Amino acid sequence: MRVDLEALEADLDSLPRFQRAGVQARQLRRLGIGLTVLALSGLVLGFFVGLFAPASIWPTLLNNNAAALLVLVATLQSAAGVARWREQARVPGEVEPSAPAPAEPEGAYERLLARLDRLWRNALAQIGPATLWLAGWALLALVSVEQTWNLALAGASLGLSGSVAAALGLLLAFALLVLERQLAQAHAAEWPEAEALAQLVRVAIGVQVASALCLLFSGPQNLWPVRLLTLIGLLPALVAAELLLRAVLSLFSPRRDSLEPRLVATSFIAGLLRWPPQPLLALQDELHNRFGIDLRQVWAFSYMRRAFAPVLLVVLAVGWLLSGVSEVPLQGRGIYERFGKPVEVFGPGLHVGLPWPLGRVLAVENGVVHELATSVDAAAPALPDPAEGEAPASANRLWDASHVNEKSQVIASSSGDRQGFQVVNMDVRFVYRIGLSDQAALAATYNSADVPTLIRSTASRVLVHDFASRTLDGLLGEQRTALADDIGRAVQADLQRLDSGVEILATVVEAIHPPAGAANAYHAVQAAQISAQALISRERGAASEQANQAQLQASIVQDQAQASAHEVQATARAADLRFSAERQAYARAGQAFVLEQYLAQLSQGLGKARLLVLDHRLGANSAPTIDLRSFTPPADPMPARKAVQPGVTP
Repeated sequence: MRVDLEALEADLDSLPRFQRAGVQARQLRRLGIGLTVLALSGLVLGFFVGLFAPASIWPTLLNNNAAALLVLVATLQSAAGVARWREQARVPGEVEPSAPAPAEPEGAYERLLARLDRLWRNALAQIGPATLWLAGWALLALVSVEQTWNLALAGASLGLSGSVAAALGLLLAFALLVLERQLAQAHAAEWPEAEALAQLVRVAIGVQVASALCLLFSGPQNLWPVRLLTLIGLLPALVAAELLLRAVLSLFSPRRDSLEPRLVATSFIAGLLRWPPQPLLALQDELHNRFGIDLRQVWAFSYMRRAFAPVLLVVLAVGWLLSGVSEVPLQGRGIYERFGKPVEVFGPGLHVGLPWPLGRVLAVENGVVHELATSVDAAAPALPDPAEGEAPASANRLWDASHVNEKSQVIASSSGDRQGFQVVNMDVRFVYRIGLSDQAALAATYNSADVPTLIRSTASRVLVHDFASRTLDGLLGEQRTALADDIGRAVQADLQRLDSGVEILATVVEAIHPPAGAANAYHAVQAAQISAQALISRERGAASEQANQAQLQASIVQDQAQASAHEVQATARAADLRFSAERQAYARAGQAFVLEQYLAQLSQGLGKARLLVLDHRLGANSAPTIDLRSFTPPADPMPARKAVQPGVTP
């Protein structure tokens, strides 16, 4: 029963809760300060760890534990406020004389500020500092959990740091357990708030113990500790949300300084942490205490309580029988096992069999096509790239960049007469599916534990064997086209020999090139080789051009010599023929031929001269006559001399 100082003139010293109010207030104050320091230290440490390692589990761990401690601090501070009221009510202090009322300000602006100040002070007095602190701590706990909520965290091996943190968490949980036992054993008459405080302490203990277990079992292959570590934050978050709601609702309840305050920081969710669990007991007690309603006296609720177990059993039995009905999707198949033995392969649709665990249906793909890269881990998540964003890193095909889909491989090499090896980066992908036959579905389900891993390991073995007989220049040239077909046939043959039920549809060689670190050197070697080949070809062309030019000149000289020889021979033959003809003519004509030749030569020699031939033999009766009219008068080569006049001396 709450005490009203105005309506009840009771001896407060006789009430146990008022007698121990001072001790309880000091104890709660010390606990609140210590836990506040721990909670704020955890938040600060989690903030700095999150800056440098955002993908680590430490920020989530620290913030969740800090949120649980903040919820406990809020409850301790609220209970400390109630204990201080009792202490002050038991030993009231001297009433300080009221200060004189300040003078009324003259200006309108000053009066407005004074009025706002009075309204603000009255609002704070009406709300109370305890409510503000409770809402602030609860809101801080909610924000701390929300900032590190991440269900996509990957498992990690924490080593010694994880063991030390788990030991510290268990040590703190043990200290809180001692506090919880003390509060649980406290009598309600001496400390009415002890039960509510013990419930909130159990929340912190549960978070600490669960966090320690997650740290101890954390590992790269274990995902459940990381998921559980994140989900632990739901408990303090729900309790903080409830405390925040209670703080808001407390604003609408009447508040008097003379009335003993009630503990606001109570939690229905924390009250469920008990054994055996009784979720409706708190609701029943609350209805009975507040409204006088006893649900145990209502016939309907009594009947429901008696019929609950049979109805639950019937529902469970029907649900168990319905587990024998299975639905196979359109893009899948189902292998029906009866008592652990596969008896049939179901197609798409509804099928009825024995209920679980007597019969079950294992899902198998039906024609679903997959693409598998030989160098990408199967557990790596494939995040889609935005259509409007930048080009993904997988689209970078430059040799001087390392690609996540590429794998290094050793291939054969030859340098002259010596044999060696080279390192090459490649991106080989396989397009596969589970065979469409029932036998292939059974083989893929029971003969292969992990189909992608099987294909990847088989392809790696085939690539090592196949690349041992190939060179880099050949792979970059004419052998690349046949490489995909050879690899696909070899991998399919190995998978069929293993009876894996996998069908290789296509083999795609995305890229083959030297490693990223040696790409520049390989480019330099290729450039030098190309330059050398170009220089050799250029010199060979120049030599061929010079040889052709010399051959042309020699051919011209030879042709000219042959032409000159033929010309000389033709001239000689013509002269010989003319000489023979002249000799024959002389033999036949005698002196007449000689005269004719003489005249012909004379005519040829004097063909262009202006001559007049006089021959006395031309006419017998008339003498030769020269027509001087056709000749130009002769000119005197000496100039005429002038006559000398008398008296003039020349």
